[in-house]
Amino acid sequence: MKSIASIAAELEGYDPQALSASNVNAFLSRLIEPVTDHEVVGIFQALGRVLSEDMTSPISVPAHDNSAMDGYAFDGVQLSAQAPLTLVVVGTALAGKAWSGIVKSGECVKIMTGAIMPPGLNTVVPQEFVTRHMEPTTGATEAATKPEVIVVPAGLLTIGDNRRQLGEDLLAGHPALQKGELLTPAALGLLASLGIEMLPVWRKLRVAYFSTGDEILSLGEPPREGAVYDSNRYTVFGLLTRLGCEVIDMGVVRDEPALLEAAFIRAAGEADAIITSGGVSVGEADYTKAMMKKLGDVAFWKIAMRPGRPMAVGRIGKSVLFGLPGNPVAVMVTFLAFVRPALLKMMGSTADSPPLLKARSLEALRKKPGRTEYQRGTVTTAPDGSLRVRTTGNQGSGVLSSMVRANGLIVLHHSQGNVTVGDEVDVMMFDGVI
Repeated sequence: MKSIASIAAELEGYDPQALSASNVNAFLSRLIEPVTDHEVVGIFQALGRVLSEDMTSPISVPAHDNSAMDGYAFDGVQLSAQAPLTLVVVGTALAGKAWSGIVKSGECVKIMTGAIMPPGLNTVVPQEFVTRHMEPTTGATEAATKPEVIVVPAGLLTIGDNRRQLGEDLLAGHPALQKGELLTPAALGLLASLGIEMLPVWRKLRVAYFSTGDEILSLGEPPREGAVYDSNRYTVFGLLTRLGCEVIDMGVVRDEPALLEAAFIRAAGEADAIITSGGVSVGEADYTKAMMKKLGDVAFWKIAMRPGRPMAVGRIGKSVLFGLPGNPVAVMVTFLAFVRPALLKMMGSTADSPPLLKARSLEALRKKPGRTEYQRGTVTTAPDGSLRVRTTGNQGSGVLSSMVRANGLIVLHHSQGNVTVGDEVDVMMFDGVI
């Protein structure tokens, strides 16, 4: 387990008094170690969990060549680009039951979506694209024996169209999902399609959280002069719950050494990670920082960013510590930019960070090079299909209403300067996170 000093020595340009956002993530990637305990859970309990083993497909999907739509199946070698194709319908293939007849040249089978393709047939024409009529016949039983005939227009299809091939989704014995993948609704559906009910996953990450400060009120307490209600506790709870963590809510801890020491010791004994808000800024009561130093190996940073400049990171016992600023928006920004990626790695996830989207700014933005800025923004779609973004107004780090109205953060990078109207900017979207 590397010390804070040894990790810092590995980073070029490491300056705790002016740390770039990229160096923060580089530091955390060296500090974090994934959990090693795993368990097996039912598929209904697996949403948001991380696979601890590769999942191999026990069957092929689909298990047979089958039709991709309702229509008529035939041997596509008969198709011609110059002339329509006339086919006699000799049977009907339904989903869930194989049709066992023989289909000759000039014949076809009416087929439903998902039905197994009869032997020798490889192409399906959708039913809405054909013309149908009854073939002329003679005899006393003419009305009862007239076969259905279809005509496929020339140039409409090529051989193999509208056929799903055996194993085109997954082949038996091949990887379906890999260790470290996050189990999304789509992933659960994929595993269910393979008949897999029980899934091996890393255990849930346990994260303890508490707010610090004598000025913080818990919900239910009466208002008092100079005090504010604790919003951070509920925001962090929501962020951690969305991430799939087991949250240990420790409430508000007053600025008293004995209370802070007891809280940190309890958190370190119960959790993989500890998150606090408040008590890490210059000029604040130093009880929180002093206790972090006393109990653990901790670095105190001034990050070149806005909002969210002060942050503490380190370990107390075996728990990773994230000391976040006290302002509500700064808590969310530092969580999204730094803590969330670190916790995902601790959960065993190997997923890359979501890509930043490009959007054109609808307003001029003032920005000095030398720090990363995260401005709350609303992304919309322009008539031409491109993305555009504007800020949600007051960008103060205590203005929660502008965070509520935002659907993403405009990321103005470290070396970036002013933005003019129409310039492209990067956006970190919130969907599924906040």
